[in-house]
Amino acid sequence: MTTQPPSSQSPASVSDAGGSPSSLARILFQLHLPAIALGFGMGATVPVVPEFAKSFGVGPEQASLVFVAQMLGGLIASIPIGYLLDKIGRRRILILGPALTALAAFLTATAGSFEALLLYRFIGGWGTQMWTLSRLTMIADTSASGSRGRMITSLLGVQHVGTLAGPLAGGLLAVAYGLEVAFVLQGVFALVAMTPGFFARETMPQGERTGRRSAAAPAESFSWRALLAHPIPVMFLAQWLGMTARGGIVAGSTVFVYAAYAYEEADPATLGVLSSLMAGAGIPLTIAAGYLMDRFGRKISIVPGLFMLGAAMAFLGVTSFVGLGFGYFIGGFVVLQTMNSLLTGSWQVVGSDLAPPGGRGRFFAVGRTVTQAGFASNPAIFSVCTALSGFTLALGVVGAAGMLSSLILALFVPETHRRSSSSGGRE
Repeated sequence: MTTQPPSSQSPASVSDAGGSPSSLARILFQLHLPAIALGFGMGATVPVVPEFAKSFGVGPEQASLVFVAQMLGGLIASIPIGYLLDKIGRRRILILGPALTALAAFLTATAGSFEALLLYRFIGGWGTQMWTLSRLTMIADTSASGSRGRMITSLLGVQHVGTLAGPLAGGLLAVAYGLEVAFVLQGVFALVAMTPGFFARETMPQGERTGRRSAAAPAESFSWRALLAHPIPVMFLAQWLGMTARGGIVAGSTVFVYAAYAYEEADPATLGVLSSLMAGAGIPLTIAAGYLMDRFGRKISIVPGLFMLGAAMAFLGVTSFVGLGFGYFIGGFVVLQTMNSLLTGSWQVVGSDLAPPGGRGRFFAVGRTVTQAGFASNPAIFSVCTALSGFTLALGVVGAAGMLSSLILALFVPETHRRSSSSGGRE
């Protein structure tokens, strides 16, 4: 293996020690603007998707498949995208992701059948995953361990700025002009998000781009076998369970399916207002979580956040069992959104601690596969449990997954940030 001394790296190659302030500012600008645009577009569809599925004459069990399709697309896409990130670079994927998202959104607006809707949502899952993995890998390329929590959560907090107005706009436009308008709006903003990628600089280490491996990214720094070393399998188990619970609230998902079928008051405009209000309240929580993780360790926000999110999901199951009114649903929804804001980006920060410089794309791809498996498990479990015994069982099971994830993480997974710091910053 041929290695390069650290002094031979070009300015474009940014190590884990962090890049120059101008380089970091450029990356943040080129990622923040697309994040706002994509957040707005996705937010516009949040209150509309359940009603759009209902318009094809399907029940709640089948309506949940709309979310399964998108998450399944992201799940299947993860590993191929990870290889592409390490082979052709981050920038191309950063551009292609929003382009594919836009195409899927425009196709969704023209869907003439429920089967076509599922197909277009599957394609949209690929586009979303391309954007997510490319932005995460670029952040890991350009930030040090002690600032990754703030870098990642600030990006996601900025994305919530778009999500803040998106549901309100999408819900009101759907009521006034039809459900399809929200998806057209998503497609337009995805094209806006694609534009900054043309001006982005490639952040992949120079040794990988030229076929040589630098000292910061040795060829053997990534190994599939290393994923079997403790505590990574246990961490992935906790991550899967946690994402199974969070899948019920991310982008509305099955929580809005429950509301749409259980409460007459839960029309797209009402759900849009709720989502927008909670997205706004969640922005400071998401950013604050990054500072907490960098200062006190990664688990300080993840462990309590997961447990409370799971408990709130189980509470919604109680509202279904007892037949409580819409006000109780709003109370549970507020807690869910609050905890979700606290957890946003948490697993990505943990992954950035562990990702090897020589194979970040592939490592993050495995982590995102676990995440998407959890997200896809939520509507799948929700659909099966609803068919078997109604909403109470479905919400109770996914809520229990969140609480179990919290316990596994607290008891069996070491603190990744403190371990990396104590070992001199080596990850």
